[in-house]
Amino acid sequence: MQLALSEEDAAFREELRTFYRTEIPADLRERIQSGHGNFPEDMVTTQRILNAKGLAVPNWPVEWGGKGWSPLRQQIWLDEMQLAGVPEPLAFNTKMVGPVIAQFGSQELKERFLPPTANLDMWWCQGFSEPEAGSDLASLRTTAVRDGDSYVVNGQKTWTTLGQHADWIFFLARTNPDAPKRQAGISFLLAEMSTPGITLRPIKLIDGGYEVNEVFFEDVRVPADQLVGEENQGWTYAKFLLGNERSGIARIGLTKLWLSQVKEHAAQIKVDGATLLDDPLFAARVAEIENGVLALELTQLRVSGSDADGKPNPASSILKLRGSQLQQAATELLVEVAGPDALPFGAADGVDVPAWAQDAAPRYLNYRKTSIYGGTNEVQRTIIASTILGL
Repeated sequence: MQLALSEEDAAFREELRTFYRTEIPADLRERIQSGHGNFPEDMVTTQRILNAKGLAVPNWPVEWGGKGWSPLRQQIWLDEMQLAGVPEPLAFNTKMVGPVIAQFGSQELKERFLPPTANLDMWWCQGFSEPEAGSDLASLRTTAVRDGDSYVVNGQKTWTTLGQHADWIFFLARTNPDAPKRQAGISFLLAEMSTPGITLRPIKLIDGGYEVNEVFFEDVRVPADQLVGEENQGWTYAKFLLGNERSGIARIGLTKLWLSQVKEHAAQIKVDGATLLDDPLFAARVAEIENGVLALELTQLRVSGSDADGKPNPASSILKLRGSQLQQAATELLVEVAGPDALPFGAADGVDVPAWAQDAAPRYLNYRKTSIYGGTNEVQRTIIASTILGL
């Protein structure tokens, strides 16, 4: 099995590196790398630049803006983007609802939603998890009852990321409560966030940030032509979506970027006459994580470079599981490098503490989420055991 890049793929990588350096404003990339981007403006700006060059949705069908790249080239596109400090296209648009509509939606839905979704003229959020249905998503209780030309929706969603910016929400609702299996009675619907009866309530996170929400549906009328695919087939579409989502959660490029920042800052901190990076125990921890990233990258190359049949590879669960662990390990190292300076978050210029150190603890706390979203790591272990190991 060939794990090194071919000459063609290496040249492709260089083209992307040049594009990211020259076409995405340098000040924008610097903000993202420092963790102080202008959100959501920087994301919108970047995605529209990428879309204008045909680089926003390479994973979509060619007729809707895709590039027809191999899975390996799609991975190179993403890794180099993360390394360059370029904001990724909004995942809810490009990796989740867009591919679902392109694969299962009617021609009318494709024409209506795919172009503005690719250009981020339409911002989507995800309505899957509920207070009593997280890892056990099939137990969701939000209902959608057909009434003439619309569905009447009642229920609640939670952990709705970036819902405060969203124009639309894609969500799962139970359309057949009498189905013999819970998964069999679920449908995939689209709704405008301004629809009467939809209420958004923020959830403040432990890092002090605000990125997730609760969403309430109270007698919300959703036009029946905003059903994706067939009624009661939403579970199939959700599995397709989650497989695509997990493949991108590994974020190898981002973890590499963070490790480079850890080493840069550790090389400037003195401990007993030497730098922290020279400390054998600390250096060994850095090397251990770097080796883990390398092993995951080789795994990703193997998975991405294999023949694709258009279906999500179960190995995406491995990438999600190990990728999230390595991201968390990198954030933990940065907190260790910052030491006590990691504590005065939000002090800004009020104390003599560099911004990167103030950001260390909030980033560490925020990235506890990676072992939960996209399917918990416990769920991924079950998938790996059953579908890959055959246990």
